[in-house]
Parts: sequence; C-alpha cells; structure tokens
Amino acid sequence: MTSESNREKELEHRERILREREVELRLREMESNIHATDAAFHQTVKHQPENSQKPWMNKVILGGKLFVLGVVALVAVRIASVLAGFIIVGALGWMSYKLFLESKKTNL
Repeated sequence: MTSESNREKELEHRERILREREVELRLREMESNIHATDAAFHQTVKHQPENSQKPWMNKVILGGKLFVLGVVALVAVRIASVLAGFIIVGALGWMSYKLFLESKKTNL
C-alpha cells in the first residue's frame, strides 16, 4: 500500500516538475520572441494643410473677434440703459399722474 502511494506521489512530483519546465521553456521562447523582433521606427510629422494660416494670423483673427464682442457688449449696455431710462421716466410720470392730476371722485 505504501509503495503504491509512494509511486503516485513520485509520479505527481515528476509531472509537476515537467509542467514547471514546460512553463519555463515557453516563457523563455516568448521572451526571445519579444526581444528578437525589433519594431520599425517611423518618424512622425504633424500634418499641416497647405492652405493653413500663419500662427500670427490666427491671433489677429482672435483679437478681432474679441474686439467685436466688446463693441457688441457696449452697444447692448447702452441700449439697455436707454430703455431702462424710458421705463423709469414713464413709471414716474404715471405715478405722478395718478397721485396729483387724476380727479378725485367724491360721494355726496
């Protein structure tokens, strides 16, 4: 009985050693494949269309857009202030009319 169990243990031990050797061999093969293949090196270049504008031209365009946006904002503020003035003057006139000029009805 012990000889059979010893034999089984011996076989399992040999199988484990054999599997470990196979794994080590496969890892070495994979490592050699990785280091053996040299990847081709390609220098990359940024694509620039032929009709692209110069960098300073882009800055000039951006500055012009900012200037136009500022002018539009100033015009909008002016228009809003004029409209607010009309509304305030109208409201004051209406309140003055209601308080002072509208005839009072007296019930006798």
